Amino acid sequence: MDGIVEEVWVEKYRPKTLDEVVGQDHIVERLKAYVKQKSMPHLLFSGPPGVGKTACAICLARETFGEGWSSNFVELNASDERGINVVREKIKNFARTAPIGAGFRIIFLDEADALTPDAQSALRRTMEMYTRTCRFILSCNYSSKIIEPIQSRCAIYRFKPISDDAIEKRLSYIAKCEKITITPDGMGAIVYVASGDMRRAVNVLQAAAMLTKKIDVETIYDVASFVRPEKMEELVKTALAGDFLSARKILDSFMLEDGLAGDDILLQLHRVLTQIELPEKLRIELMDRVGEADFRLTEGANERIQLEALLASFVSLGKHAGKD
Repeated sequence: MDGIVEEVWVEKYRPKTLDEVVGQDHIVERLKAYVKQKSMPHLLFSGPPGVGKTACAICLARETFGEGWSSNFVELNASDERGINVVREKIKNFARTAPIGAGFRIIFLDEADALTPDAQSALRRTMEMYTRTCRFILSCNYSSKIIEPIQSRCAIYRFKPISDDAIEKRLSYIAKCEKITITPDGMGAIVYVASGDMRRAVNVLQAAAMLTKKIDVETIYDVASFVRPEKMEELVKTALAGDFLSARKILDSFMLEDGLAGDDILLQLHRVLTQIELPEKLRIELMDRVGEADFRLTEGANERIQLEALLASFVSLGKHAGKD
């Protein structure tokens, strides 16, 4: 198809410099100071997926080391090899090697919160021993899963979800490069689906662009396997109105026609409950029921039974709210 490149757009449009990183200005400015000084401490990047943690690490290495950056930079994914051996062998071997044309090397350890406690303890000692020749950048979704001795050795940067404006600006740039058109409602749908995740936004855009050059709201929700917010709102209002069978039919359409899993439905349901107008007491009770259903699904309960039980509780709460 004309204008569509086979390369994955997430990689094609990955930032090459710190100036190209969007939505994290407060962090980028501090990282630029490290580049200027040609020195840096150990770093810990924490935040949700798709907000620029990996991009910042690679851009920092590029700008610090210049053209030969790849010789002094290694990226490891801790979720692939999470035991103590990866620290004792791969990481230690790279850390003890002298840097090439630079004052230090960088080890970027992605998804570091997947490391076992023993591996993290071994990593702590490695960080101490080779601090003259090596710097560590650890990336994680939950900093609480990183042991305190490692956290205390790092400068911690907490990444926030990408703002809607930043996502729109970046997607508009990509659309211009790829010669595709995004309608205003289509852009709004991508932003809603992405929920602050730039990687998801770009992937959804590329999937939609493979179908048509003019991307609208229907295309986005089709390729993203997302239910439109107004349909999810209809489910909630139907259940609260006391019509369990009608609400169950809507739930059936989500699961059988749209192919949504129980987790997906709960996530969208949670978002809708924070946005629609409800009495505060009722909203709190509904949120509590959604959290309970989510826990049960995580524990392996049957998703169909749990979702229908959730609808039944919505019907019950709606009747009590009406009486009050």
